[in-house]
Amino acid sequence: MRNTRRQLVGAVAAGLAVGAIVLGGVGSLAAAERTPKEIKRQARRQIIDATARETLDRLFAKSKKAKMLFAKAYGYAVFDNLKLSFGISGGGGNGVAVVRSTGKRTYMKMGTVGIGLGLGGQKYQVVFLFQDPQTFSSFVDKGWQADASANAVAGNAGANAQTGFVNGMAIYQLTEAGLMLQADVAGTKYWKSRKLNRY
Repeated sequence: MRNTRRQLVGAVAAGLAVGAIVLGGVGSLAAAERTPKEIKRQARRQIIDATARETLDRLFAKSKKAKMLFAKAYGYAVFDNLKLSFGISGGGGNGVAVVRSTGKRTYMKMGTVGIGLGLGGQKYQVVFLFQDPQTFSSFVDKGWQADASANAVAGNAGANAQTGFVNGMAIYQLTEAGLMLQADVAGTKYWKSRKLNRY
């Protein structure tokens, strides 16, 4: 899974470099002069953005009320995570937080550690909807760690599809099977990515 993701980033980065050379012009010349690290960061951002759009489409297809709540939200964040369990569970992933009115993006990371009973891995996405600028800014600028009460918020949003926010936030979790009735986000940390926000 990780190798596949790296290969995808590499392929997108190579495409960006070739496109910059083929298109020509002042703007594309500047793009061609970017360092390999800058091109790779841009490729990762594009993959994160594409995953976020796909995740939102899946969420809205499963829950009309989630789409209604999204329309009321100041901003949102979408994360793509891979969780592995081998006695001790752990996981990590990337995501993006977006101000709806301006489209301003902040790229973020997530990580979790816990006690796992099984063996294997689980890929899932988490969507946060933020009611106001204060809640959004606190999440992005200060980071956020989900405690046990966060599962109750996620459960209300997922299972009951409420149209209201709880403490300025609504949380949805999706797996390959679809929208989870009881999201499990406790013990997960979210923080701003220094590397991905470099331009």
